Amino acid sequence: MKYYIIAGEASGDLHGSNLMKALLKQDNKAEIRFWGGDLMNMVGGTLVKHYKERAFMGFVEVFMNLRKILGMISFCKKDITNFHPDVLIFIDNSGFNLRIASWAKPLGFSTHYYISPQVWASRANRVEKIKRVVDQMYVILPFEKEFYKKHDYQVTFVGHPLIDAIADIKQVDETIFRKQHNLSDKPIIALLPGSRKQEISKMLSVMLSLIDDFSDYEFVIAGAPSQRLDFYTKIIGSKNISFVDNKTYDLLSISYAALVTSGTATLEAALFKVPQVVCYKGSMISYQIAKRIITLRFISLVNLIMDKEVVKELIQNDFTKKNLKRELHKILDANHRTALFEAYYLLEQKLGGKGASEKTATSIVLNLKK
Repeated sequence: MKYYIIAGEASGDLHGSNLMKALLKQDNKAEIRFWGGDLMNMVGGTLVKHYKERAFMGFVEVFMNLRKILGMISFCKKDITNFHPDVLIFIDNSGFNLRIASWAKPLGFSTHYYISPQVWASRANRVEKIKRVVDQMYVILPFEKEFYKKHDYQVTFVGHPLIDAIADIKQVDETIFRKQHNLSDKPIIALLPGSRKQEISKMLSVMLSLIDDFSDYEFVIAGAPSQRLDFYTKIIGSKNISFVDNKTYDLLSISYAALVTSGTATLEAALFKVPQVVCYKGSMISYQIAKRIITLRFISLVNLIMDKEVVKELIQNDFTKKNLKRELHKILDANHRTALFEAYYLLEQKLGGKGASEKTATSIVLNLKK
């Protein structure tokens, strides 16, 4: 069978790579062509476009790069037509993927979506479009199945792929890791400022402003695979801080606390049982637009899944040095940490256990054989 997979961002690359491995187990003659990243490329198949080429964040940034995005959509359609796959598999990345699905479905392509667009966060009317253009939807958050059911759309809950991704990593030798990266023996506070240049630029400088106030701890930046070290050094300046490139999971596994930009990383920190403060600040125009269309009480996946405030969220104007310092002090307190750990264990139970990639791959292959 011929599979065409479209993923965006580092998280899509991770989940796409695990899905590809599962597909190859189910179908050892699989031909896979994909949009993704280095992890997917390591599995095999043919990389069409790297996600780094289309990493745009926010309404303003998308608008400024609209011509480039439209060019990529046109190229993608031609590439799909030439490859003529048995199935199209979309991974998150709704702005791009739903446009391709809308084009592909009327042409008779089989369309499967792994990791739902966040229609439950804003513009729920998009469900009607999804129902028209997506044959099978595989959701990874427990509340998504009920959400879609209310809109008369049956989806499959497969559990969260991060459970597998984290379970599969090798245990880190902390002594060796610290030596390799020239880290001291102080407790580590991990800084996860995001993966896109726009968000890193806005988040990291505020995070770095706390270094002198917490001298008993070592702050370590988790470098994103999509960015070069020289980009970070422009923001770091003369500050004495450690940097670990593309080793976020290893870093989280030995961290005492974390300051995390909202996104998948908030869930990753929780699954590693690391107390965290969730942070987010976008451009003012993007924020004002988002505030008017997003209907959620929370922005972090941890709080959304638990349906209550488990981790503190500092959003836009609340994301200041003063507030961040206060909240970091809280998660370093023993009593506060105990409550967080208890909530994290409950969170993990809600996520449905292992096997998300295997379940999704099995369903896709079985549907193709019908």
